[in-house]
Amino acid sequence: MQTGCKAIKCFFQTTNVLHKSFKKYIILQRVFSNSATQSTDWWEIYHRQKKKLEESFKDPVQINPHAIFANNETSLSEIDIYGFDYDYTLACYKPELHHLIFELGREALIQKYRYPDQLVNIEYCPDFAVRGCHYDVKKGLLLKLDSFHNIQLGTVYRGTKGLSDEAVKTLYGGIHVSLEDMNTFYGTGPMYQLVDLFAPPEMTLLCNITDFFMENGIPYDPEYVFHDVRSAVQSVHNSGQLHSQIMADLETYLDKETGINLLLETLVNKGKQLFLITNSGFPFVDAGMKFMVGDNWRDLFQVIITKARKPKFFNESKRPFRIYDPETQNESYDRVLELSKGKIYQQGNYYMLQSMTGWYGFNVLYFGDHVYSDLADPSLKHGWRTGAIIPELEAEIIKSNNLEYQLAVKWLCTLQDLIENAQMDRTQDTSQIRQCWLDERKKIRNYTKSLFNAQFGSIFRTYHNPTYFSRRLARFADLYMSNVVNLLHYPIDHTFYPRRMELPHEPHVVPREIKGEKQC
Repeated sequence: MQTGCKAIKCFFQTTNVLHKSFKKYIILQRVFSNSATQSTDWWEIYHRQKKKLEESFKDPVQINPHAIFANNETSLSEIDIYGFDYDYTLACYKPELHHLIFELGREALIQKYRYPDQLVNIEYCPDFAVRGCHYDVKKGLLLKLDSFHNIQLGTVYRGTKGLSDEAVKTLYGGIHVSLEDMNTFYGTGPMYQLVDLFAPPEMTLLCNITDFFMENGIPYDPEYVFHDVRSAVQSVHNSGQLHSQIMADLETYLDKETGINLLLETLVNKGKQLFLITNSGFPFVDAGMKFMVGDNWRDLFQVIITKARKPKFFNESKRPFRIYDPETQNESYDRVLELSKGKIYQQGNYYMLQSMTGWYGFNVLYFGDHVYSDLADPSLKHGWRTGAIIPELEAEIIKSNNLEYQLAVKWLCTLQDLIENAQMDRTQDTSQIRQCWLDERKKIRNYTKSLFNAQFGSIFRTYHNPTYFSRRLARFADLYMSNVVNLLHYPIDHTFYPRRMELPHEPHVVPREIKGEKQC
């Protein structure tokens, strides 16, 4: 294992709460009581702490990657109505879909926007970008922000070329992005967040084209390139081209063996009512649901709404429902006065849905993958319970269960405590020691980041703060999970409890492990 990535036991000992709470201050007391000839040997403390952890840390903590995690206490016993988005919620796509989006977007740029034909040779790299990054439209940079709007140094890219920390600080006058430069709630500002699950191929295509222009000395305006790529990829969706290719080869793009049919049938058998609200058209949804669930999938749902225009569906009250006829593929002209099981509805709005069904508040739990379009308004404006589907979560948990990762994080926490305490030593100059430890901390941070993604790290965390994406997820989602079928691991009346988050001023109290208890 690399230097600095060996672990030591955390600064506070879990077997003695009192000792754990005051050990840091005992060390400080020693510092202040030492005479000039009896200065604290910080390197001795450093090596002792590292050895202690090496000897004591044996088994990494294991988190179930198929568990459900709570931001807000949520009892399923209160839920009578379950709602679902379609794409990346009921429908789980295979990695081949991102390759298809990349290729269709690249083709659209060449054919419709007259971009150079040589771009046909670029290929999709699935390991470059992660969801939740921001693109600075003005500066042409892809980067990751934390929950305080600070740029994570080491995650700023022009094309696929990383910028130095000094270059970033010069461009932004530091690392903070002001609120005025952030994108607004619906993403209309100059700092655009690429937050949905279709975003990684779009981000990668954008960066590849930037590389091409720079390498070939072609002048370009990053703002125009951004909007061209965005429009090209959106046209693939809006024209129906993407849906047509998926429908023509469902086996390649759609995961059939997810257990979604069992989940839906279980909920119905338990007396729950189900509804579907999706922005996709009915023919596309119907093909996928028949593939995953069976020809009679519509019998499981009380209400089916397609082409819903989310997020407008949740905050506009003027667009009425229209009935869609799957046989003729036409929409009705009559006013819809009630929502009937077995019929297909398009467009509409939340307020009509509530008045026609009586569904509102905490007895509704709605699942979606987009933290803005699917979850923000239902949670903040309408009081629904919400569940976020984060497919990347499973892989991130598996990586964080790794022994080397947990060793590195434990040593990182201890190293930071050492740095903090050493700076309070007034009996000697500890600046060189602290700088050495700060350099080591930087190496460990880069190491833990690289375990998730070499360029951008985890979608949930910067070096120590939650990401901007995590902040929104915590605000808009009561629950989050890697797959909606994770519900099958829990009783229908299960209550999900959030982890108590320690505030900086609160004592570090870790409860003893409950013997015989296993996390679901």
